[in-house]
Amino acid sequence: MPLLEETVLPGDSLLTLPMVIIGNGPSGICLSYLLSGYRPYLSPEAVHPNPILHTKLEEARHLSIVDQDLEYLSEGLEGRSSNPVAVLFDTLLHPEADFGYDYPSVLHWKLEQHNYIPHVVLGKGPPGGAWHAMEGSMLTISFGDWMELPGLTFKEWAASKRRNIKSDRVMPEEIACYYKHYVKVMGLQKNFRDNVYITSVSKLYRGDDEDRSQLNENIPTQHLEMEDGQKPLIKRNWEVRGYQRATDGSHVPFCLFAENVALATGTFDSPGRLHIEGEDFPFVLHSMSDFGAAVSKGKLRGKADPVLIVGAGLTAADAVLCAYNNNIPVIHVFRRRVTDSSLIFKQLPKKLYPEYHKVYQMMCTQSHTGDSHLHSAYTSFPEHNVLSFKPEMKCVLQSASGLKKILKFSVALVLIGSHPNLFFLKDQGHSIGHHLNQPITCKGNPIEIDPYTYECTKEANLFALGPLVGDNFVRFLKGGALGIARCLAIRQKKKHELMILVSRERRDLRCSPAAICTF
Repeated sequence: MPLLEETVLPGDSLLTLPMVIIGNGPSGICLSYLLSGYRPYLSPEAVHPNPILHTKLEEARHLSIVDQDLEYLSEGLEGRSSNPVAVLFDTLLHPEADFGYDYPSVLHWKLEQHNYIPHVVLGKGPPGGAWHAMEGSMLTISFGDWMELPGLTFKEWAASKRRNIKSDRVMPEEIACYYKHYVKVMGLQKNFRDNVYITSVSKLYRGDDEDRSQLNENIPTQHLEMEDGQKPLIKRNWEVRGYQRATDGSHVPFCLFAENVALATGTFDSPGRLHIEGEDFPFVLHSMSDFGAAVSKGKLRGKADPVLIVGAGLTAADAVLCAYNNNIPVIHVFRRRVTDSSLIFKQLPKKLYPEYHKVYQMMCTQSHTGDSHLHSAYTSFPEHNVLSFKPEMKCVLQSASGLKKILKFSVALVLIGSHPNLFFLKDQGHSIGHHLNQPITCKGNPIEIDPYTYECTKEANLFALGPLVGDNFVRFLKGGALGIARCLAIRQKKKHELMILVSRERRDLRCSPAAICTF
């Protein structure tokens, strides 16, 4: 562990780490937790409600889940993630949660120092990632229990902070504080570096160099010391460059080498855009936080013209609620029909999410039809597109039938999703998605990975987890950490066995008569 007790950022430009994790949100935190040596075991008294899975778990009760066959354990399981290990880990942590049950986790955790894998987690802000930047007045879509990380329940944290949690759903601010506290209480701080901005992640040994490195892969001596105090074998597969923002605002550059890189950046980097005329006007916003700030400062109070909100997702619904609760009239524009089965509101139980169903009801019942006037508080425009924004704070809408309408507004808010910004990768990561030469998106084009190791299928030693591979909910991104931890543990074991073998061969060579005769 002394590798990370040094000043890594800035530090020795020759420093090489087994793993560099880019992103310090819940994905990066959970991966750091497992790489720090924490191991999940089946609890002695636990009985999983799925009898087939429980039988499999009993077969290797003495082994941690990290040391078991994840493909075998996850076979036949179904859940709300397309990644089998995510479904497996979720059902171990929250058994039968999708059926409304509140069963306790069947796992207990042990800290095994010998399983520690040196790594560093790089993030732009404090641990918690984008949760620190989310609008604080809205409740999370998931239950607080589903937002928690292994080893510390959200309720335990809330009780320790004397916070009164009145609802199963909590505010983003509380989740952000929980993640920050989690890193501290679990002893992970030494692995984290804040205020870090990545500028490039480039692969070493490309082309002929890569071929030569593969030929020498069996005995790579440049990082191997076989004498007293063997050092672990670490290959320099990646070069990670960037800078750390100091307290005085200056930028301190750094360069790290890594055997493996894990992408845990999430998808909140780049807001979705309409790519239409006038979208760059200052009165066209793309962030819920910017809109919330304008509302809290009273900039929209007393405005005669309504706020224009574009989008039909939960963030757009949050904006509608924010405006509605502050007596700000709303024009709500979205492309889909209100009866579209893919609308997120169709998937949310009314009793658990009454505020979102209130928005959906308004979308259905207070829509603009024909030449009717706008409703005083809220008017929806289903099956409409925004064609352009005009400098006089007007927009041009077009219906599905081709009819155009010009509306005046006070401020426009475009909330049509967000995308990861992987500019630091070659070709901005367009070569590692399911669809080649296209931007990475969490829904349409996630990073293509091995379903059990989370290693990119198109780039060795590069891993990805969380929204980048389609797991948008915290309860499922933890599976990515499990898959990566198992993959690295297997490779570490193989390296150790190789080192022992090479050491024995060298010792035998020194002691052989043929070797003696050569001197």
